[in-house]
Amino acid sequence: MELKNKKISTYFWKDKLLVEEIMEDYTNYIYTIIRNFSLNLSKEDKEEIVLDVFLTLWKNQGKLDREKSMSAYIGGITKNLMKYKYRQNKQLGNIEDFEEQLIDFANLEFILMQNEKEKIISNELEKLKKEDREIFIEYYYGEKSIREITEMFHMSESKVKSKLFRARKKLNKEFNKRGYGSNEEG
Repeated sequence: MELKNKKISTYFWKDKLLVEEIMEDYTNYIYTIIRNFSLNLSKEDKEEIVLDVFLTLWKNQGKLDREKSMSAYIGGITKNLMKYKYRQNKQLGNIEDFEEQLIDFANLEFILMQNEKEKIISNELEKLKKEDREIFIEYYYGEKSIREITEMFHMSESKVKSKLFRARKKLNKEFNKRGYGSNEEG
């Protein structure tokens, strides 16, 4: 069975979470998520995030919905920890302070939906021309301004805006096709 299809219940034995088995199966997955977001975290920060993911799982094993996908759950925790670490200028602080936010199951459905949307975005970006993909990533993930992008790619603002518009239009079409309505007309 692929990791993405494994339910949380497969990692329990007599109501105990098999953390070591989860670590074996998902450590590389967590590092891949961290690497894909490339937030310029230090090696120590990355290792700390990985350990905090497993610590969060272990501390909240009684709250886990065992029918949910372990990879989606781990992905959501990882992304939240990375964002928190990044925002705190690489000072994680006390994990217990925000652990409850991560395990809020009303929020879990949102996290799972966001994971699916991120997969759609990733797949659609792969279909774009390299330059269009790079412009999209610089604008939405690199938080570069239109002006900065025009200088990077040596093109007019209207051309950059047009490329971003077309990429958004393709994404919105795919979101609508998959049942995720969009706020933007395209």
